Amino acid sequence: MTELDQLREDLFAEQHSLDLLVVGIDEAQWHLATPSPGWDVADQIGHLTFFDGIATVAIRDPEAFRASIGDLITGASAVGYDEFTLGRFRALEPRALLTVWRANRTALLDAALFLRHDARIEWYGPSMSARSFLTARLMETWAHGTDVADALGTRLPATDRLRHVAQLGFITRTWSYTVRGEDVPEGSVRVEVTGPMGGLWTWGPDDADDVVRGPAEDFCHVVTQRRHVDDTSLVTGELGRHWLLRAQAFAGGPSEGPRSGGGRGAG
Repeated sequence: MTELDQLREDLFAEQHSLDLLVVGIDEAQWHLATPSPGWDVADQIGHLTFFDGIATVAIRDPEAFRASIGDLITGASAVGYDEFTLGRFRALEPRALLTVWRANRTALLDAALFLRHDARIEWYGPSMSARSFLTARLMETWAHGTDVADALGTRLPATDRLRHVAQLGFITRTWSYTVRGEDVPEGSVRVEVTGPMGGLWTWGPDDADDVVRGPAEDFCHVVTQRRHVDDTSLVTGELGRHWLLRAQAFAGGPSEGPRSGGGRGAG
């Protein structure tokens, strides 16, 4: 099995895990508020539906994807980001929304079958390798699934699929500053986190100037802006904390992270 094959399997598994979380909920639960201001559970699934569809376009028709960026900018300016990306899905009954999400994510996985290891996929921000692109879709599924779980008063099962999210979080350290127009502070940071099954996952030089340590799930929550670093068990020094307060493993403009004790911007 190739690395991309494994990523496709893990992306499918993460999508299925979230599907299992929402398939049995009732109408009222679909409309529970989530930590993203103004978004309910259905909106979280609608967001994934929209961008899984756009991701499929990015793989299959790069020219059409480039055109869609202009459409997004124009549409968001005219009616607002949420209305442009979520409006059509907010008009659907929850079961119909679930059906469309399943169709879009299946189309994405089908398109990913033809990705080469050396492929570059255009996205919002720098282009991405095939590996990073699929990892980003898994990260988005897990992060928005976390929002859904929070709204439902439960949690997603922590699995070693989080290794993909943690690695993406580490390699986007520079991006977390760039997207804010800030210079990356001098010095290196190493990440040493423990996976859900007990394995130690590490990235960065052995002689790094600072180290982030703790549970991998906590690290993933921070780099996807689902938890403030102070609300986790992560331990680090000044350099690592400076990064984690800005950490942003996803594309788009700079996003406001969660405040200590809960609450955040939509991201």
